[in-house]
Amino acid sequence: MAGINGKSIIVTGGASGIGEAAVRLFTSEGALVTFADINGEKGGVLVDQLTGEGFQAQFVQADISNEADVRAMVDQAVAGFGRLDGAFNNAGIINQPGLLADMSLDEVQRVFGVNAFGTFLCMKYEIKAMLRSGGGSIVNTTSVNAIIYDTQLAAYSASKHAINGFTRAAAVEYGEHGIRVNAIAPSATRTPLYVEYIETHPEYAPVLEGAHALRRVAEPDEQARAAMWLLSDEPSFVTGVNLPVEGGYTLF
Repeated sequence: MAGINGKSIIVTGGASGIGEAAVRLFTSEGALVTFADINGEKGGVLVDQLTGEGFQAQFVQADISNEADVRAMVDQAVAGFGRLDGAFNNAGIINQPGLLADMSLDEVQRVFGVNAFGTFLCMKYEIKAMLRSGGGSIVNTTSVNAIIYDTQLAAYSASKHAINGFTRAAAVEYGEHGIRVNAIAPSATRTPLYVEYIETHPEYAPVLEGAHALRRVAEPDEQARAAMWLLSDEPSFVTGVNLPVEGGYTLF
């Protein structure tokens, strides 16, 4: 894809699911990828595999809710590949299902700490690095829950709305500096967590598939390809967008 080859790109949550698909896809397209994940074991296995196959990748174990970890992640991307051109801020967590009035403040703060505040921290240090490089592109992961609402996911939904707010704010504030900031809003995607859930709740699979106009859930690679398009030079006049990648889920 035009514009991804040779670019230094950060991917968070890169050791599994959509993040892993993005790391594999971006490196296969010639990107210089720094990926981070809280799971050091999985990240280490993946980076060894990629570098062994000749791809340009480095791994940083990081908790994106920790400012020092985020700063170190961005510093490593710049140190390893000379600059930062793009970032896919994909790491996130979900709340334990429950009605809003039954949720604890600790649970809401836990979800916001990773999803909203963690994405903010990533953007803060990525933007600083991109300003030094003369521009770049950031893609954040929100959710269909930042467009419509699925019951008992109040903290998750609100945190994804917050990411959309940060996305729009950064797009306005840094557009004149050549930094585009967008987001993708995935629906159900066949990640390891999804597969694990369906294995224990097989009756839910046809229900969820039927809730999409395409009558199936997404593959991780499909989400990664949407993010790659936004990171590339092709959508050069696209910024501040929360792109639904949801197979028609929000049409019903």
